[in-house]
Amino acid sequence: MKISKEFIIGFVVMVALILFYWGFNFLKGKDIFSHEQVYYSVYQDVSGLEKSNPVLVNGLTIGRVRSMNFTSPGATEIIVEIIIDTQIDIPANSISRIYSSSILGSKAIEIKLGNSNELVQPGDTLTSQVEESIKDVVSRELQPLKLKAENLMNSIDSVMTMLESLFNQTNRGNLGKSVEHIANSFENLENTTATLDTLMKDQKNRIAQILENIESTSLSLTANQDNFSNIMSNLSNLSDTLAKVRVAETLASANRAMNEFSEIAARINRGEGSLGMLVKDDSLYIHLQKSARDLDLLLEDIRKNPKKYVKVSVF
Repeated sequence: MKISKEFIIGFVVMVALILFYWGFNFLKGKDIFSHEQVYYSVYQDVSGLEKSNPVLVNGLTIGRVRSMNFTSPGATEIIVEIIIDTQIDIPANSISRIYSSSILGSKAIEIKLGNSNELVQPGDTLTSQVEESIKDVVSRELQPLKLKAENLMNSIDSVMTMLESLFNQTNRGNLGKSVEHIANSFENLENTTATLDTLMKDQKNRIAQILENIESTSLSLTANQDNFSNIMSNLSNLSDTLAKVRVAETLASANRAMNEFSEIAARINRGEGSLGMLVKDDSLYIHLQKSARDLDLLLEDIRKNPKKYVKVSVF
C-alpha cells in the first residue's frame, strides 16, 4: 500500500500541532498528558518563586507551580496554583511552605504533611508559610554583632578621647617622671635581689645548719612520740580528776567564808567587839603612847641613877 505525500504531510503537520500545543501548555505549567490535581495557596510575598518551580514532599518532586496572580485587583495577597501530578494523600492540616531550594536563591514549594485524618480535596486552599530568606537570616544574626561593633567603636572613641587628654603637655611630663620612678624602682629591686643572692650565698652553711637542726628536732619529736602520748594521757587523766572534784561545793564554801569575813569587817567598822573598839576608840592608843613615854623616861632615869633603884648590901 502506497502512502501518498499528502497524507504524510498532513500527519506531520498534525503531530507538529500536537507537540506545539503540548509544549506551549508545558511552558505555561500545564501537562495535558497527566492526571493533575489542582490546589491553591495564598502568600503575602512570593519573591524568587517562578512558574514551573517544583513542588516537593519529603524531598520528592510531586508537582509544579502553574500560575501566580493577585487574589483580586488592588489586593496585596498572591494566590499560587499548585499542580500535583502524583497520587498522594494530603492531610487537611498540611502546610505549603515556600523555601530556598539552592544557595543561589532558587525557590520551591514544600508541602509539609500534617497528621489529620481529613484529606484536602482538589481545588482546596492549603495553609501557607514562607521560609526566611538567607538575607533575612544573615541580617538577624548579624544585628547583635552590628550593635556590639557600634558599642565597640563608641568605646574606642571614648578611649581615644581619654588618651588624647591624658597625653597633653603637662601629663606627658608627669608620665615621663613616672616612667623614670618605675625604672628606679626596678633598679632598686634588682639591687635588692642581688643583695639577697649574696646574703644567701654567705649564709649558705648557716641555713644548712638550721635545716639540719630542724630535721634533728623533727626526728627527736618522732622518736619521743610515745612520751608525748603518755603526757597527753596524763593530762587527760588530770582533766578527768579535776572534772570529778566538787568544784561547786568548794566555791560555795569559799563564798560563805568571804561573806563571814565581810560581816566581821563590817562589825569591826561599826566598833563592835574588842577589835572594833580598838579600831574605833583611840583612848587605848593614847594610854599606850603615854605608857611608852613614861617607860622611856623610867629607863633613862635608871640608866643615869642606877643606885636610886638598885641597892647593894655587903654582908
